[in-house]
Amino acid sequence: MRPPRSPVKTALVLTGGGARGAYQVGVLKAVRELLPDPHKNPFPILCGASAGAINATSLAASAENFAYGVDELVKIWAGFHAHHVYQADAAGIGLTAARWLGALMAGWIVRSAPTSLLDNTPLRTLLSGHIDFDCIGRAIENQALHSISVTCSGYTSGKSVSFFQGRPDLEPWRRAQRVGAHVRLTVDHLMASSAIPFLFPAVKLHREYFGDGSMRQIAPISPAIHLGAEKILVIGAGRMNETTERREHAHYPTLAQIAGHAMSSIFLDSLTVDLERLQRVNTTMRLIPPYVREEMGITMRPIELLVISPSKRVDHLAAEHAQALPWPIRTLLHGIGAMNRSGGALTSYLLFEQPFTRALIDLGYGDAMARRTELEAFLCLS
Repeated sequence: MRPPRSPVKTALVLTGGGARGAYQVGVLKAVRELLPDPHKNPFPILCGASAGAINATSLAASAENFAYGVDELVKIWAGFHAHHVYQADAAGIGLTAARWLGALMAGWIVRSAPTSLLDNTPLRTLLSGHIDFDCIGRAIENQALHSISVTCSGYTSGKSVSFFQGRPDLEPWRRAQRVGAHVRLTVDHLMASSAIPFLFPAVKLHREYFGDGSMRQIAPISPAIHLGAEKILVIGAGRMNETTERREHAHYPTLAQIAGHAMSSIFLDSLTVDLERLQRVNTTMRLIPPYVREEMGITMRPIELLVISPSKRVDHLAAEHAQALPWPIRTLLHGIGAMNRSGGALTSYLLFEQPFTRALIDLGYGDAMARRTELEAFLCLS
C-alpha cells in the first residue's frame, strides 16, 4: 500500500512595486473571505521582492492566524501616509536636495556623497514595530509555514539573492545570476529588498550592499519552485500584456516618464517573461507521460499557476490621486513632470497615501472576486 500523499505545497508570489503593493492586500482580503477557515494559512510557501517581500514577511509572521495577518495588512495599507515610509517634510526634503546639489556642483568638497534621494528611516521603524520576526521561526516549527523567501539584488556581485527561512532540510541553490541562501530573516533583509534604486539607500548584508529585489530578478517565480511549490498564485503590480499608447504627435519624454519607464522594466517586465517561460515548460511537461518522466529521470514537473494583476492602469490611477502627496514631495515631482498623467508611473511607486492605497485595495479585492471561480478551484474550495 502506498503511503498517503503529502498535501500539495501552494506558494504565494508577491512582486515589487512600492506603493502598488496595496493591490496585493486587496487580493489577499478577497482570499481570506473565500476560505472556509480563514485562520488557516493557505500558502505554506511565501515569496516576495521589494514591497511584496514586506507583505510576504508580514504574512509569514502571522502564519498561525492568516485572517489576523491579512487584517493587519489591510489596516496598515489603508491608513498609509508618505511619512510612514520616508521623510516627506520640507526640512527633510530640503536637506536631501542640498546634499545632492552640493555633490553635483562641488563633489570634490563634499566628503560624504548622498546615498539616496529619500530617507526611508520611517519604514524601518514601521517594520520593526509591526513584524515579530521570532514568530516566523515558531510558525515553521508548528508547521503553519514551510518557508518564506525575500529576494534582494547585490550591487557588487550583480546576483539576485533569495534569502529564505524555512525547514532545516531545505537546501540552498545556485543558478546563473541567482542564488538561494538559508538564513534567519531580519528587518535588514526587508529594507534591502525594498531599497528602490536612487530613491532609497542600499543596505549592507554580510559582505555586500543590496538593493531592491526586483532588480536583475530574471526569474521571479523560481524561488517558489526551488522551495518545493507545486501550485503558485502570483499577484502582480501592473497590467499584464498592456497595450501601448498611441504614438502620434509624441513629445520629448519628461524625466518622470523616463524614470517611470525604467521602474516598469525593473518591476514588471521580468515577471511577464518568467510567466511565459513557465507556461511553455508546463505545456512541454504535460506532453510527457509521468511514467516516462520517471524512467528518464526528469525532475521537472508541471506547476499549476494562477496570476492576478490589476485590471486598470495603475499609473493613471496614481495620476488621479497625486495631489494627496505632501506638498514638498509634490514640488519635487512636479519639477520632473511626475504630477501629470504621463508621469503617473513614477508617482505610483511613491504614492503612499490613503486615497491611492485604498483605491488599490478596492481594485485588488474587486479583481479577485471577479475571478472567484478560478480562485476557489485553485485553492480547492469548490
